[in-house]
Amino acid sequence: MDRTHDGKAFRMLTVINELTRGSLAIVVNSKLKSDDVLHCLADLFVKHGAPEHIRSDNGTEFTANAVREWLGRIGVKTLYIEPGSPWDNGYNESFHGKLRDEILNREIFCTLKEAKVLIKRWRHHFNTVRLHSSLGYRPPAPQTILLRPVPPTYAPLRSLPQGDQTGQSLS
Repeated sequence: MDRTHDGKAFRMLTVINELTRGSLAIVVNSKLKSDDVLHCLADLFVKHGAPEHIRSDNGTEFTANAVREWLGRIGVKTLYIEPGSPWDNGYNESFHGKLRDEILNREIFCTLKEAKVLIKRWRHHFNTVRLHSSLGYRPPAPQTILLRPVPPTYAPLRSLPQGDQTGQSLS
């Protein structure tokens, strides 16, 4: 949660991939309801496929019957974090700390629209430019694909004439 310059609160739904550490989505709105969670997850599942499970807190938007029933119908298990147990969700807590330090504490959002635009821009930077120590100081989804160096290929060795081991011609 954060506030615009005029004191209006807004909330953020953050979705990260625990394996790649990439931010899959940040939904910014004045209020977040179960429908917002459903729309976000449905879009992500279409784009990336449904995961085996999702981990979330016990917020009403996640524990709503509509969300639980929908996830159950498509076979996605839920792992709810115990209240007061941030260590159960270390990746997300770390992400939230970076979100807070790198954008929320540094910007004054005059409007909700400005918050949406700047947070979206930060998310793109987080995924494509920002180096992550847990990933060997690489971004989760670099803008350019870094290819592994390929050893040079050499022409096959040709056999030397008999009696000459130096490669010099005999005349």
